[in-house]
Amino acid sequence: MTCELNKTVNTAELVDIQSVKIDTALPVPEKIVSYQNQIRNHKLFLFDDITVRVSFMDGGPSLKERLKQYLLSGQSAELTSA
Repeated sequence: MTCELNKTVNTAELVDIQSVKIDTALPVPEKIVSYQNQIRNHKLFLFDDITVRVSFMDGGPSLKERLKQYLLSGQSAELTSA
C-alpha cells in the first residue's frame, strides 16, 4: 500500500505507533531516545491502517493552542460520549 503525501510513501516501511513500548522507569532523555529509535520517523507513521503525517506551520498556533481550541469547540464531546 502507498500513500500520496507530496511523494509516494511505502507504508510497509512505516512503524505503527501502537507497537512502540516505552519503559516508564527510564529517565526522560532515555525515553525520548527509545521512542525515536522505535518510531524511526516521528513525522510519518501508522496508526492501525491509517497513515499519520505530522506537520506544523511556521508562525502558526502551537499544539497547545490548537488542542484548547478543539476542546472548547465542543467537538471533543463526540469522542467521549460513547
